Amino acid sequence: MPVAELLARTSSRELSEWLAYERVTGPLDIRLRTEISAGIIAATVANSNGAKRRAKPSDFLPTWFKRKKTVREMWQEVVRANTALGGSYKRAE
Repeated sequence: MPVAELLARTSSRELSEWLAYERVTGPLDIRLRTEISAGIIAATVANSNGAKRRAKPSDFLPTWFKRKKTVREMWQEVVRANTALGGSYKRAE
């Protein structure tokens, strides 16, 4: 879908929600999700070949799968992205 069509059909709020979801779960694009499978295979190969320490699939994952931010920090990024896209934020009372 072209960007112009995406912006015409999707609200700023929905885009912000998808951004937050992707930050928590990793890339939505299935082509990028194959890194998880590759990490599992790499860990299995390393462990079966007598690795000095037991390898985990996460040892082989790109940094976007490793959470380094708190939920509060991620939420602040979502609010900033929403604002940058022209959305507004109303705090629940």
